[in-house]
Amino acid sequence: MLPEPDDEPIIVKSDDEWRAQLSTREFAVLRRGGTERPWSGEYVDTKIGGAYHCRGCGQEVFRSRTRFESTSGWASFYAPSSAGNVHLRPDLTGKFPRIAVRCSACHGHLGHVYDDAPQTPTGDRYSINSAAVRFLPG
Repeated sequence: MLPEPDDEPIIVKSDDEWRAQLSTREFAVLRRGGTERPWSGEYVDTKIGGAYHCRGCGQEVFRSRTRFESTSGWASFYAPSSAGNVHLRPDLTGKFPRIAVRCSACHGHLGHVYDDAPQTPTGDRYSINSAAVRFLPG
């Protein structure tokens, strides 16, 4: 279910504050809805256990136990660590409609979700930009 359009982020900062905190690439992805090139992300091949946290606010958004190899070129998960930690929004900015995945705390753009993973328990593929998350092993 997509969240209501009027939900507000818990963490609110100006663009200047985000730019001071994030690298140019992180800002482009998290705050402007950008997407990394396939296979260019830091976590594309990460295989160890741990949690992925939003680079904007630190909220946990995914865990390694739901990660799978999708061969898409992005870190892929079949479910968030908690349904309340991400928001799903329509994204009409590309060549075809998609569903954007956003951090529920700061509304940072994490990636997109597709229903094209029948090999997973949910059938979903959360395709996540490495620039939008930070991995903490353990």
